[in-house]
Amino acid sequence: MYENRVLIVEDEPLIAEDLAEILAQAGYSIAGIAYDSDQAIQILGSAQLDLVILDIDLKSDLNGIQLGILINKHHQLPFIYLTSFSDRKTIQEVKETNPMGYLVKPFDEKTLIATLEIARFNFAELWKAKSPPLSLRALNKQVLTPITEREFACLEQLLLGKSNKEIAKDLFVSTNTIKTHLSNLFLKLEVKSRSQVFTQVHQLLEMTKN
Repeated sequence: MYENRVLIVEDEPLIAEDLAEILAQAGYSIAGIAYDSDQAIQILGSAQLDLVILDIDLKSDLNGIQLGILINKHHQLPFIYLTSFSDRKTIQEVKETNPMGYLVKPFDEKTLIATLEIARFNFAELWKAKSPPLSLRALNKQVLTPITEREFACLEQLLLGKSNKEIAKDLFVSTNTIKTHLSNLFLKLEVKSRSQVFTQVHQLLEMTKN
């Protein structure tokens, strides 16, 4: 539940399955696979997501760029594009949607994982730039059950875009311990996904300024 949950939007089933397998082996959780824009919109509205991979050339009502615009407007999720297009017109359209990454097919496993890691980092940096300074004392003024120092340490790492495995390594504990801390943290923040943590913490910190 507390790993990064990814939605794959790809109209080629074999590519979608390859993506899902690579991501699962790298520790990501596959929240869903959408083969067209209708399925993507349905999953976006019903599932708890942390990251979206968008194929641009979808054979459906909306293409990947149009879905990127929709995500920015309604869901505030980081996304990357996965496409065989790298022409100037496509790049310009892509830039206007502020993706967290852009990957050209054919891709290899290392490049895909590196792109996702950079996407998580970029999203965390954007959040940090627009949010008040992170403070345990400030957060505990806004939550019903106080966040512990250890939970706060996990929160700091999560807000840097790090995975459970990376957090465990940095804090010198097991991944199961991190999952326990995140479980408690999610309950106290009243969220159900990592992406919601960013939004909720921002809102709580903003409240302390008033």
